[in-house]
Formats: sequence, structure tokens, C-alpha cells
Amino acid sequence: MRILGIETSCDETAAAVVEDGSRILSSVVASQLDTHGKYGGVVPELASREHLRAIVPVVRLALEQARSSFDDLSAIAVTEGPGLVGSLLVGITYAKSICFARGLPLIGVNHIEGHIHAVLLESAGKIELPALALVVSGGHTHLFEIREGLSYRLLGKTRDDAAGEAYDKVAKLLGFSYPGGPIIDQLAPYGDPTAVKFTLARMKGNALDFSFSGLKTAVLRWVEQHDMAAEIAARRKLSNASLDDWLRFTPRPTLDLLASFQQTVINELLRRSASCVTEIDARALIVSGGVACNAGLRSAAGDARLPCPVYFPSPGLSTDNAAMIAAAAFPKLHRREFANFTLRAQANLALA
Repeated sequence: MRILGIETSCDETAAAVVEDGSRILSSVVASQLDTHGKYGGVVPELASREHLRAIVPVVRLALEQARSSFDDLSAIAVTEGPGLVGSLLVGITYAKSICFARGLPLIGVNHIEGHIHAVLLESAGKIELPALALVVSGGHTHLFEIREGLSYRLLGKTRDDAAGEAYDKVAKLLGFSYPGGPIIDQLAPYGDPTAVKFTLARMKGNALDFSFSGLKTAVLRWVEQHDMAAEIAARRKLSNASLDDWLRFTPRPTLDLLASFQQTVINELLRRSASCVTEIDARALIVSGGVACNAGLRSAAGDARLPCPVYFPSPGLSTDNAAMIAAAAFPKLHRREFANFTLRAQANLALA
């Protein structure tokens, strides 16, 4: 049973064919980094236009690489949210068109559930339930309990900036190019993670919720106190910079700042995850989303001595992709949970 997955929730146009929910036959991703890099972040209107340009060739290439045609498919799966409405609409409209023309079932998939299935796709049979899922990216920082039957219970979430968003905003503040998260991760090992002391807000209400806006503001205050204007201006002039270039234009105090920032974020993510693991007696911790690529987070999770194994997706399945959407649709195909043509884009779709 082959499912064509389509993912257009933000700034990547992706299509993939997955067989029997576990075998990736193809996975194609068209990035928009060149389009949005000059603006220091994703511009929603531009993202929608780029999806319109890319969706047909990306789907065609995914089918070619899978040596499949529309006649070989059992269903079409598409991200219905959360995400940018304009971007989501491109994928949903195209998926509806294929289903209408070919008489195929349409399956709507929650983007966050897709990230969870990116791990399940590669670790089938290894992950015991109940499990804890930490979904951490530029748009999401959530903790979910995964129960038998793949039902979900939200335990904690960010109240403001997502962790990946905080990374990118701090990087932009300091003059690094977009996306800044990977640059901070590369530079952090060259600094002292104990050099700058950051204090995060204590959460009222749900103690498992996250908040990173105060940390971002603390970095801004540190920059204002250390007269970094010339240094930041020099970095902003760099284009297509390598790690050596960034190191050459980043003095030791700034490297210490980056290392301390990253260590604080990682500590917050793992501290709350550890609390949740104990609270629900989880048998596994799943870490997924774009920030799951972060080398510092992967290393720290391995050293955390949690009472359960920790699973990360491979880097190619950490960032937005369509293989995870097709994989998440497979159980829905078996349960015949099909969408109809009233399926709509939902910017803030919850996972329940």
C-alpha cells in the first residue's frame, strides 16, 4: 500500500511515497532558503508563491523516484495544519485535485503528528508505549504523551517563542544569516557554556510549559551592554559564510554568549522532558522537529541518564518533509479515516 505524502506547511515544498507505512520509496524537498534568507525569516506571501511554482515538479519527481504512478497509490496524504494558511492551501488544493481526478482517498494529517511519525518510521518495533514526544522546531515546542493506539495527550507547550524561533531570532540579532539555529549550534562548542548566566521565567499554572521570549530579551540586553554594533555589522556583510568565516568574525565573548544561550535552551528542554518521563512512567522519549538536528541537544540527551531510551530521527527526517506525513497517514488509511473535499487549512490545528 503506497501513500503519496504532500507537505507545504511553511517554506519547504515536499512530496514522498511511502510503502506500508515504513518503507520510504522517495522523498523530495524543495527548499526556499534563497528566497527568504535576505529577509531573515519566512515571508508568508512569498512562501505561498514558491509552493505554487514547485508543487507540480516536486510531486512528479517523487513519483518518478519511487517508480510509481498515480495508479499505484492507495491514498494521498496532505498536511492540513498547523502552519501558514497560504502555504497549507497550496498543498491541500493540489491533493484534493489529484483525489478528485483519480478517485483516491484523501487523508488530512496534523504536521506535529507527522514529526512524531518521523521517529516511528525509522524505529518501528523498538519504541514501547506509553512514550513521551518532545516536538521542537521553529514553530513548535510541545510535550505529548503517546498512548496505545497512537492517541496523544498534550502535557506542555511554549507560551511564546518556540525554541527554534528563539535560536533564529538570537542569530539574527547577532548578525548571523538565516536560518541561524544551525550556525549557533556549530559555534557553541567554541565557547564556554557557563560564562553567561541566564535566568528563565518560572511558569505559573502548568510547570511543564516553556517560555523562551525572556531568554531572547536577556541576550538583547547583553548585546546592548557590550557595545557590539561594529562586530554585528561586520558579520551582516558576510554571505555564503563557512564555519571558519563565522569564527573569524566572532570574538570569544560572543562565542561564550552563544554557548551559554544554547546550553540554557537545552537544559530547559531536557529538564521538562525528564519531569514528564517520570510523571507518565514513559518507556521511551522521542525527540523530533527541526531542532532535533541540533548536535548539542543530541549529545546532552545521550548524557542525561534518563530512565528510558531516547530516539531521534535521522537529520533528513528532522526538518519538514513529506515522508513523515505519508507515514502518519498509514494508520488512518487502515482505519479508513478519510477526509472529504471540505478539508481546509488550519493555522493552529491542535493534536489530540
